[in-house]
Amino acid sequence: MASSSEGSGDALLPDFPRGPLQAYRARASFSWKELALFLEGEDMLRLKKTIFSALEDDPLFARPGGGDLPMEKYRELNFLRCRRVFEHDLLRVEDMLQSPLKVWALVNCLGMYDWSLAAKFFLNVLVFGSAIYNSGSERHFKYIPKIFSMEIFGCFALTELSHGTNTKAIRTTAHYDPTTEEFIIHSPDFEAAKFWVGNMGKTATHAVVFAQLHTPGGGCHGLHAFVVQIRDPKTLLPMPGVMVGDIGKKLGQNGLDNGFAMFHQVRIPRQDLLNRAGDVTPEGTYVTPFKDDRQRFRMSLASLSSSRVSIVGMSVVNLKLAVSIAIRFSATRRQFGPTDKEEIPVLEYQMQQWRLLPYLAAAYALDHFSKSLFLDMVELQQGRLGKDASAGQAELGREIHALASASKPLASWTAQRGIQECREACGGHGYLAMNRLGHLRDDNDPNCTYEGDNNVLLQQTSNYLLSLLARRAQGGAHCKSRLKTVDFLEAYPDILGQRFEVPSLEDCLDSSVPLAAYEWLVCYLLRESDQKLNQEKRSGSNDFEARNNCQVYYCRSLALAFLELTVVRRFHEHTHQPSVPPPLRAVLRRLSALYGLWSLSQHTALLYRGGYFSGEQAGKMIETAILDLCSQLKDDAVALVDVIAPPDFVLDSPIGRADGEETLDIAAAF
Repeated sequence: MASSSEGSGDALLPDFPRGPLQAYRARASFSWKELALFLEGEDMLRLKKTIFSALEDDPLFARPGGGDLPMEKYRELNFLRCRRVFEHDLLRVEDMLQSPLKVWALVNCLGMYDWSLAAKFFLNVLVFGSAIYNSGSERHFKYIPKIFSMEIFGCFALTELSHGTNTKAIRTTAHYDPTTEEFIIHSPDFEAAKFWVGNMGKTATHAVVFAQLHTPGGGCHGLHAFVVQIRDPKTLLPMPGVMVGDIGKKLGQNGLDNGFAMFHQVRIPRQDLLNRAGDVTPEGTYVTPFKDDRQRFRMSLASLSSSRVSIVGMSVVNLKLAVSIAIRFSATRRQFGPTDKEEIPVLEYQMQQWRLLPYLAAAYALDHFSKSLFLDMVELQQGRLGKDASAGQAELGREIHALASASKPLASWTAQRGIQECREACGGHGYLAMNRLGHLRDDNDPNCTYEGDNNVLLQQTSNYLLSLLARRAQGGAHCKSRLKTVDFLEAYPDILGQRFEVPSLEDCLDSSVPLAAYEWLVCYLLRESDQKLNQEKRSGSNDFEARNNCQVYYCRSLALAFLELTVVRRFHEHTHQPSVPPPLRAVLRRLSALYGLWSLSQHTALLYRGGYFSGEQAGKMIETAILDLCSQLKDDAVALVDVIAPPDFVLDSPIGRADGEETLDIAAAF
């Protein structure tokens, strides 16, 4: 548990300036500094303060006045800022390896300032760099120091113009020529052009390029990754045979240069094949440590799961920023009141609480989940680097793949809906560009589609769950996993027989209630999805058609409910652990209960249809509990925002200022 000493808190977390928000801060039931120290720890808070201070004190990061910059100017400035982040040396390579959560914190702090900057840094260091480190071998490690010295600048080139989510259909080829010991990278036509690749538009000098590997007489060995130089690092001119350019303006993140590339018979050394999943001898023989092609394919694309986990964190950051702005505004904006002469803050209205406070609870729950999943991913990658080929390691990979595939949809959609709700809850001021909610909405939007379309990704999770049920039915295999996310399925038949039995409203105000309901809901949807799939097959559909016809109302709902259950369970366990300081227990448990009940309430129809709920009292009790928890958390809302909001310079929203003086700040802008 993190230290909660007053001295440490005051040094790292100075008091906020007095202003209109002081009244709510005075009514809080807990110390926001103690909660920040418990959740983050002194080391992490110190790192965040260092990052934020470096940005605020450096003139290069000064916020431009007078509206948006022209796109070309914005991209040039973003590249200079990215280079300055390296110069500030905010996190050394050793720190990244020893404390992976600090890497997570650095990217998210940069994202709080500007996602174009965070994405540029992230794609170069953590996507391009990690792909080399995790998918390559010692012969490729020469590239790593060049990334940090900015001798080279990288990108990750998987998606093509005609294929994104369907990675197996990627059409770029890599034919091996044993006479020169080279691979020939080639784009057969424009539809095979690499597309949407971040950093490729203007600045990337090297790319991890995914292509179908061919050897003489050996046919095609499937998708593999290659390091390909696409520009001269000194001139940024394209290399021979490479056509590369920018795809143009997007809905958001326009400081990031997304680009395209086509390759015409581009030759690269044999050694630039990233060879952890498979290699080619100088003579042209393909070798791989994997006997199962599916396992080798999963290894080739392992970096996608880590990227999806990172997108979960990005989405949570966007939600944090939006609720910080909206709740601070709601605590100072006064409208109407019990008399004509007395107006009250809009946060006092039940409607405003119901609109915003569940998203505040979601920000806390998803933040904890995203960090825990990130650490799970680190454990998996360490096992792969240690060449752990055990069955347990393979099962861990499948479990994390299922979690990552559903967590990106849940987090990005929750942030999408939450940002829009925050925008509307701030009225006309929320529509002002200067208050940033519109930018947050646009910057979050691609989280729903890149690294896999959300609806398609959910099929990976439902397939995983259905396979567990099939194994259980065929051989009585136990439903147990390394991360214990599916262990409850051991009691699958018994859980299906359970019903909602909560005697009083007070008993309903704990996250154990939605936790039990979610276990039943997942078991019910698993049974329904399995029955629907078998029914489709019996009616003559092949496996492809049957699965396609089971997504809407069945498998999609199953995958989302399973992930919501996992988030609720992890946050419940976190908030109910004995190490939580006594002064923080009540507020954290209210957040946990509110998130669980609010999420569960979106499945009310299913709970009634399946028989878990019966009679009107069950549904009414859930609704009453949600409103009761919102009322209990109302006076703590500003302090809870103080824990997660960055400094004013980074938040960059007049209506979200820490002192609550938004009227003065808006007036000063005109």
